[in-house]
Amino acid sequence: MIEPSMYAPLVQAAEGAGYDSFVVPDSICYPEEGDSTYPYNGDGSREFLDDKPFIEPFSLIPALAAVTEKIRFTTFVVKLPIRNPVIVAKQVTSVGVITGGRFGFGVGTSPWAEDYTITQTPWEKRGARMDECIEVINGLQTGDYFDYSGEFYEFPACKLCPVPEQRVPILVGGHSKMALSRAGRLGDGWLHAGGDAEELSRMMTVINGHREAADRADGPFEVHAISIDAYSPDGVERLAAAGVTDCIVGFRDAYQPGPDPQTLDEKLTAMQWYADEVITKYRG
Repeated sequence: MIEPSMYAPLVQAAEGAGYDSFVVPDSICYPEEGDSTYPYNGDGSREFLDDKPFIEPFSLIPALAAVTEKIRFTTFVVKLPIRNPVIVAKQVTSVGVITGGRFGFGVGTSPWAEDYTITQTPWEKRGARMDECIEVINGLQTGDYFDYSGEFYEFPACKLCPVPEQRVPILVGGHSKMALSRAGRLGDGWLHAGGDAEELSRMMTVINGHREAADRADGPFEVHAISIDAYSPDGVERLAAAGVTDCIVGFRDAYQPGPDPQTLDEKLTAMQWYADEVITKYRG
């Protein structure tokens, strides 16, 4: 949610400073009227999104990959059930190829009922629809012929070309019981949206239980967390010991309504401070 012209210099600076990944948000549109409640800020309002410039992730990420070499890109998060999963599979595999594997596909259901109304997608059973979307995307990522018959999607055998050498990991966002279950049963990782350390630990325990039940406990699994602990080397050490693989950090209040008050120089200064004081010291 930054001025679009800032993306390229920021991602280049992040790569140069030693950051591993660059988070890309998703939002299709802003409704003139709506009464949905947002679950991750204090008052449940969505006014902080009004007039924020969102660039569509599958368009933005290849442009940023073209001006970088190593840094990974993670969507946080694409609202998956309001999109056709075959089209999304083509977008995901294309971005995976274009970036040379520097892509993590973060997905969520969207808390906004208006997203479903505007895209003419049923709000009901959105979680089950999302499960099928993940299955379709993973099936089509193999590059082999794949057919599907589910409650919401059905199509004959087809294949995509090209697909990346390694499957793009699907990272599931959300704090609800169903989101935690989905992350454990179907996801290659989980995206945490903030909260205290005790709650983070509880949710990770729930996810790990679902992974064990699905016989997936031994496979690789990413945990991307937002935590105050991420702003010190000792705190990052604690998060790593608890099973967090990636820390999501930012340097302004993302829920503040109105235009972004930070200049590019201010953003670059904050990013460099974190690199000097946390990344470098943590890595020794």
